[in-house]
Amino acid sequence: MNPAAAQILPARGTLRLVPYAALLGAMLLFTVGTSFAKQLFADVGAEGTAFYRAGFSAVVLVALWRPWRRAWTRRELADMALYGASLGAMNLSFYKALATLPLGVAMAIEFLGPLCVALVHARRLAHFAWIGLAVVGLGLLLPIAGSVRMLDPTGVGFALLAALFWALYIVFGQRGGHVHPGHAVAVGMTTAALVIAPFGIARAGLRLFDPRLMALGFGAGIVSSALPFSLERLALRGIPHRTFGIMVAAEPAVGAIAGMIMLGEMLSVRQGIAIACVIAAGAGSVLWNDADGHALTDDPLRGS
Repeated sequence: MNPAAAQILPARGTLRLVPYAALLGAMLLFTVGTSFAKQLFADVGAEGTAFYRAGFSAVVLVALWRPWRRAWTRRELADMALYGASLGAMNLSFYKALATLPLGVAMAIEFLGPLCVALVHARRLAHFAWIGLAVVGLGLLLPIAGSVRMLDPTGVGFALLAALFWALYIVFGQRGGHVHPGHAVAVGMTTAALVIAPFGIARAGLRLFDPRLMALGFGAGIVSSALPFSLERLALRGIPHRTFGIMVAAEPAVGAIAGMIMLGEMLSVRQGIAIACVIAAGAGSVLWNDADGHALTDDPLRGS
């Protein structure tokens, strides 16, 4: 083999791992940031917290990426509008669900969205097996009637709405996959903030301008939104539909582990089995990836 080619092959293999590392980083930041943001609910409600998160994220992302310097086509702006609207609706619905549901439960229900996307793109029996294993793991994370208190129906409804909008977020995000990740997430997050703004202002009013709350909201927006969605946008461009949908199912497991490390929350045997299931499903989906599960682009770093 040509020595130059031998050096290029490992480099390409490393580049193919970048989207997966980006997705893992997004999951870690999201779970930590969401736990931090939930403390704002008592002051500005779920709507105000969601507005803080999207609004501050949009300001930072626009200043960082300066999307106005790019020549946008009408089609690209339309794709980004749909991407941002689904992102805003997903965030608002999820935070409304968190008002009455535990974080792990809300996350588990919300994952029905990407799992449905994964199911739509599944083709071989092995693909359905990994999806089924992820569903088993998520099911184990949900409370069983009679063993714990019943789930709030309103919270479940909002979590299901978040699942729907998450699925749309994935679909619309892939439609604009050729747009630079930074530009896309800046425009998308700005649109999301505009979608959430009326609800946040109606709920919290002038309390949104409290300096202490604004500082907390800024931190929550950066950790739980600006950074994770930038990384996730990069991941969407280099991970197949099916693989992305199953890998993000590991997020409740990431949240449970973060809770154990940061908050001293010990895991039960049932939770340990659930974590093993979802992690195995994510790893299996990557290992079983083949030619029919093509990536969104051949080069995940194109345009960066």
